Amino acid sequence: MNKQFLRFGLSALLSLGIASCSLTDDSTEIKNTTQVAAHDIGQRVAQWQLAHLDNFDYLAERYRIGTAEPRNWIQATFYIGLTRWTETVNDQELFDHIASMSKQQKYGMRLKRGKHADDHAIGQTYLWLTEQTGNKETYIPTKGLFDAILASPSNVGLEMQHDALPKRWGFEGPCQDRWCWADALFMAPRAWLKLSNVTGDPKYFEFADKEFWATVDYLFSDKYGLFFRDSSYFDKKSDNGEPVFWSRGNGWVFAALPLIIDDLPKDHPSRDRYIDLYKRNAAGLQRIQNANGYWPASLLDPNKVKTPEVSGTAFITFGLAWGVNNGILTEQKYTSSVQKGWAAIEKAIEPNGRVNWVQQVGKSPDPVSKDDTQLYGVGAVLLAASEMTHWQTR
Repeated sequence: MNKQFLRFGLSALLSLGIASCSLTDDSTEIKNTTQVAAHDIGQRVAQWQLAHLDNFDYLAERYRIGTAEPRNWIQATFYIGLTRWTETVNDQELFDHIASMSKQQKYGMRLKRGKHADDHAIGQTYLWLTEQTGNKETYIPTKGLFDAILASPSNVGLEMQHDALPKRWGFEGPCQDRWCWADALFMAPRAWLKLSNVTGDPKYFEFADKEFWATVDYLFSDKYGLFFRDSSYFDKKSDNGEPVFWSRGNGWVFAALPLIIDDLPKDHPSRDRYIDLYKRNAAGLQRIQNANGYWPASLLDPNKVKTPEVSGTAFITFGLAWGVNNGILTEQKYTSSVQKGWAAIEKAIEPNGRVNWVQQVGKSPDPVSKDDTQLYGVGAVLLAASEMTHWQTR
């Protein structure tokens, strides 16, 4: 394995038996205790989910089939979080699990939808394996699919027109042949970037870079510093008359930005543009965090869904912590938001590692119950735990 996998080899320094420490007003103490808590929580969360990959009876029946498919976006998001966590703690058993799962899937993609971004997400894990092992077999199916897309790219508009064409399986509308909804910016662009990185062929990310910014220009609100989920939300109003901005929808994009920036070549001409977008999105998100540390499911209407919601909160906490750790977000307000966000996440996790308060599969600010959990929420928590483990080394 290459040095990237050993980047944060902290497992020799930290013990799973150390109890989580509570946050205090002393910033030094917070820094010194957060790493232990994050390592402990991340390992417990990872192990709980791995132990529950063969039976999804804890989910409502309507979600079980989609959740059980490793190549679907639900598990793919878990594995994106798990790869980051595996790097952080340098855990060989976790690495072996990821490698075994990928080989069992023959490094394959779901091809029924072809151009749909959700089905590109698992490619990020296969390409991560390429980076760690040098095994080029891991990206051959991804490359084949992406080459086919480049040979016949879609030129459909980005407007979400639900009835424009006969309904296709798994599509909300024809625009999903492109990245016309916020979630897509987490699912697909980084896979295209990684493919350029491992093959040395810039054409993959040239395509992704162009498509990414077309979506950003369409869905990002400069006024609020937030992303509309898709064009059908442009005119929607919440109960308080404010625009509807979905927490997890914004979390998808905000978590994608650090992952993309970390993988971008240092001299890439778009790098500054990604960092600038990251800063504007961070500012929009930071100022609307709830006092309890969670981001409301409906970002501008905290009374719409009053319960905690962990998937959006974890993605956002990860993104903010990354910015602080990398010296991009230097104001104290961001440090405070990270501390509050992580404390909120801690409260949502059972002692055995089960993640609670995860809004189920959807596309809008929907009700959440304590017992609601899902693999993408676990992936989000693992991303946050990874950055919080790194927090002490700032």
